[in-house]
Amino acid sequence: MSLKKVHDKQPDTFEFTKENLELANKILKKYPKDKKKSAVMPLLYLAQNQNDNWIPLAALKYVGKFLSMPYINVYEIATFYTMYNLAPVGKYFVQVCTTTPCLLRGANEIVKVCQNKISKDEGTLSDNGMCSWIETECLGACVNAPMIQVNNDYYEDLDKNNMERIIDSFIQNKPLKPGSFRGRKSAAPEKIVNKINGANNA
Repeated sequence: MSLKKVHDKQPDTFEFTKENLELANKILKKYPKDKKKSAVMPLLYLAQNQNDNWIPLAALKYVGKFLSMPYINVYEIATFYTMYNLAPVGKYFVQVCTTTPCLLRGANEIVKVCQNKISKDEGTLSDNGMCSWIETECLGACVNAPMIQVNNDYYEDLDKNNMERIIDSFIQNKPLKPGSFRGRKSAAPEKIVNKINGANNA
């Protein structure tokens, strides 16, 4: 993901929606007037969320103008950080953790599901354009491994079968509820969860 390709089909213009413009101005107020360029990262993230998970060049120019910042500086930031996408990734952007805890608990099977149901290669849109997938580094939910991040949500305690259900739900644009697929709350030990569920059912 270090070498990003800019999408060959670009919109001519970009501007924040009314709601996002208000949010952008609120973000700016967190910074001193002479340091407003420091807001570039949250504004890029705002632009990406508005544009179905990717940032067109017009949005980079818009953010630069918004912050009185040279376009090339905005471009450098957008191409440096892996959180920004410069080409379409679909409505559901699936990031599969493949670091050690997730690998030990079956992340390879999760990757195979993505290859079979979304696309053979990372960063390639599904046939209907709804989703794409990549491998990523640790997402900080090791105790709930294997897990994936989809946009801003975590799907945890996965196996091949429920991963297939999750991907099918994205392709059909009817996403399943995120969270643990073994019924855990956050990272609670399963014995405690079972005890709580038993008490609730009593």
